[in-house]
Amino acid sequence: MTRIEPLAPDDFPAALQPVLDFARDTMGFTPNDVLTMARWPALLQAMAPMVGVIFSPGSVSMELKRFVATITSAAAGCQYCVAHNVHGMQQDGVAADKQAAIWEFDTSPLFSTAERAALVYARDAGQSPAAVTDASFALLQAHFDAQQILEITAVIALFGFLNRWNAGLGTTLEDQPLQFARSSLDEAVWSAGVHAPAGTTD
Repeated sequence: MTRIEPLAPDDFPAALQPVLDFARDTMGFTPNDVLTMARWPALLQAMAPMVGVIFSPGSVSMELKRFVATITSAAAGCQYCVAHNVHGMQQDGVAADKQAAIWEFDTSPLFSTAERAALVYARDAGQSPAAVTDASFALLQAHFDAQQILEITAVIALFGFLNRWNAGLGTTLEDQPLQFARSSLDEAVWSAGVHAPAGTTD
């Protein structure tokens, strides 16, 4: 249950309404972390273009960015961001069997050697303290060029912020990602925890 109440959508600052509209259009629901961040308009105004740059088409596929975001969030223990990203994979049309195999990426034949290198990097960089080694970074460099590594690192860094924002504030999960995560993720790897709506248990 959230520790700081998000703004009601009707109270959202008019100057930032395009940010909320973009989030709704992209995600398919009104995200509570955006509504909470809107209590500090300058922060949301600064975050929005950075998110837009990191998740715009680039040299790394959106599918891999989603996988990186999911593994980073799992490593940091943010169940809110894990739920958002697995729901986003489903919206993006990622194959269901590959979604389900994300937790065994290091052994699943559905993941390429390059994807595994990126996800090991995401897992290690998402921990606190970070656990990236020279050896794992060299493996990353064997499959990705400098621009691609920067894009992967930017996703990890963005979720470093979002993981701590949402885990710290206990941001309540919205119905769509909550229900999708509950129906598609094993209890051994995911539970809503502090992100469950008030009056519910997980």
